[in-house]
Amino acid sequence: MKRANTFEVVPQSEEDEELLRRLLDASAALWNEINYERRENYADPDGDVWDISEYRGRYGGTLGASTVQQIDRKNREAWKSFFALKEKGEANGKPGFWGNADKGRELRTYIRNTSYSVEWGEFSRLELLVGKDLKDEYGLGYRERLRLEIRGDPNWKEYEKQGRLVLFYDEQAQTFRAFQPVTIDDSRLAHPLASEEAALDIGANNLVACTTTTGQQLLYEGRDLFERFRETTREIARLKSLLEEDRYSSHRIRRLYDRRTKRRDHAQDALARDLIERLYDEGVSTVYVGALTDVLETHWSVETNAKTHNFWAFRAFVKRLACTAEEYGISVEIRSEAWTSQECPNCGSTEDTTRHRDTLTCPCGFEGHADLTASETFLRRQTTVTRPMARPVCLKWDDYSWSESPRSVPNEEHTNPQVASVGR
Repeated sequence: MKRANTFEVVPQSEEDEELLRRLLDASAALWNEINYERRENYADPDGDVWDISEYRGRYGGTLGASTVQQIDRKNREAWKSFFALKEKGEANGKPGFWGNADKGRELRTYIRNTSYSVEWGEFSRLELLVGKDLKDEYGLGYRERLRLEIRGDPNWKEYEKQGRLVLFYDEQAQTFRAFQPVTIDDSRLAHPLASEEAALDIGANNLVACTTTTGQQLLYEGRDLFERFRETTREIARLKSLLEEDRYSSHRIRRLYDRRTKRRDHAQDALARDLIERLYDEGVSTVYVGALTDVLETHWSVETNAKTHNFWAFRAFVKRLACTAEEYGISVEIRSEAWTSQECPNCGSTEDTTRHRDTLTCPCGFEGHADLTASETFLRRQTTVTRPMARPVCLKWDDYSWSESPRSVPNEEHTNPQVASVGR
């Protein structure tokens, strides 16, 4: 099973920090040179994107031959991804550069799995290979590696194999960070406590509405998150309008993009973890997630499509969810959820129902929370639900975690009490 550790890297002296910055800056310079050559070859009708110069001689003394190889390999992967997306008609542009020397490069590097080691304990540390020229300049021995303190509490301190380390400088947090892929023995996986099932309705205003066969209902609100995402997007658009004609971005714009993405991804990661842990405690073994494509094309508004595609990043969330669920032995299945957001659970009508904000109403007398109703309808299409629904749990994001809101779900008190559905 593939997993990853993330942790903070803390140089213990100004000299160590200077060495680390030079290592990352040289890596960015190497990426830019390789990428520039490949872009030139791509523009040349007779050029071969994969035919580039030898860079070990120029950068090996600073980075080490293995790191030069890893950056070249990572750039090849970026171009292969570009060609694959281009073939599907989904490519947004050729692989980009990591900034420039005049206005600042993105400090980042990739270290081969055999060229670094991580040790956790009272004095946790990261040791990594650097080139001979840097070793000589900073007084490191021939077999010595750069040793750096690390901080954090990774989930996977014991593993079978480590992958390529990603080391970068986080400008927003003003610190160095590392991303370490690892392979975990499957025997460490948990097993479901029972064979209950759950269904998720992925939304734009309410990010996730969940119903389980145990009668539990969960609602993760997303309005505040999306509003912050939209504010940052507006600021990015304003700054772009001020750029000179020959420029397409700036250091500040890149930082805003990075901040926007990290905020969204952090909330998504935390949501996936919180949701799966709650479902595990409920004894859930299978989670059904709606295939959103047909719903977006048929029913949703342009504004909602923008929210779901740009902010919510549906595919990325489902991948995170499945990855987290795997740790608990829970399976995630994609099923069609067409019309669940319009179907009345009382009479089954999809044409006469009306949705206004978070409320779904029907001439038959039903009135309930639209997203929670959709998740229950979706669940009933997959399995038999015999238990009545408990009072829904509403969760809100506070920039750190998802916590239960003291107030009830909106419109809950208006739900038809005769319907074994949402809100009672």
